[in-house]
Amino acid sequence: MITNSYHSERESLFSPGAFLGERNHICDIALATFSYEILNAVLNRYSHKEVGNMGSANGNRPIYMLDVDGRQIIFYMSGIGSCVAGNHTIEMQWQTGIKKLIVFGSAGALDNESTKGRYVIPTQAYRDEGMSYHYCEPSDYIDIENGSALAGIFEKLELPYVCGKVWTTDAPYRETRTAVSKRQQEGCIAVEMELAGIQAVCSFYGIELYDFLVTGDILDGEDYDSGGLHDANHSLGKFYTALKISELI
Repeated sequence: MITNSYHSERESLFSPGAFLGERNHICDIALATFSYEILNAVLNRYSHKEVGNMGSANGNRPIYMLDVDGRQIIFYMSGIGSCVAGNHTIEMQWQTGIKKLIVFGSAGALDNESTKGRYVIPTQAYRDEGMSYHYCEPSDYIDIENGSALAGIFEKLELPYVCGKVWTTDAPYRETRTAVSKRQQEGCIAVEMELAGIQAVCSFYGIELYDFLVTGDILDGEDYDSGGLHDANHSLGKFYTALKISELI
């Protein structure tokens, strides 16, 4: 069973070094987006250089070093889905040596009244995916380790936010009314596709994760509403919020 996939043995038959060479340490903080529009806007604005890539048969995803007013920050576009995003975290960290990772993405609202107009700071993620079960012991939920710390930062920045549980799923087309209702009853306020896997990987490798979301599509109404999804996915404001967070962690 998938819930029996975790075991305490730390070493695998091969590491990222088999494909990427020796570990490197060139920076301490990384920012990850899931949006090609945000990626292109940031690269057009800031001086940058390519410092690595995450390659596969699908092609390469470059890893960039940004110069932000004299500060060096790693920036990259993660793949979507818990497995891909988790492996990209591992390969990015292998090539850069970062210690802290800020991830900003979009989510579907399971409680639109509480999430509308606010950032969502996850406190736990329901593990409806496969990646996390290889990196930590089985449980229904995984704690998001720096949720409280991030809420404190949002307070300092005077940004609107709400804290709560989220649902990580690898099967968005199986977000049925029954499944949504179960997660809502457990207190989940949003649904997304990466967090449980990324947090498990970060905990395993000792990376500090800071994750926040913006809701776009709405799943708690009579009919599904995707009207806000584009803005939630591609709003450049998320990047500038992540930059502010990077100064305070």
